[in-house]
Amino acid sequence: MFEFIAKLPWWFKNVYFLLSFTFFVWMIFFDRNNVLTSYKIENKLNTLIDQRDYYKIEIEKVNKLKEELFSTNAKKEKFAREKYLMKKDNEDIFIIVEN
Repeated sequence: MFEFIAKLPWWFKNVYFLLSFTFFVWMIFFDRNNVLTSYKIENKLNTLIDQRDYYKIEIEKVNKLKEELFSTNAKKEKFAREKYLMKKDNEDIFIIVEN
């Protein structure tokens, strides 16, 4: 056993090196904020930022639609005819499907 220790390089027997090495191994693998956890948190953050941007765009679309719906009676009628295919009693609706 002592022969094995004697064959090690001098820097590996240094106490400061051993403490530093142990500290870095602990921080990389065993700490609560290790590298893998930091990577997962960063990915989650990027996903949430993408979702936030998507929902901001959707909110803008809904606000424009709300403005169109609640502005005038003519726009309400246009919205109901286009979105829900509503019609007056004396009208016919022709739906054209584009392929």
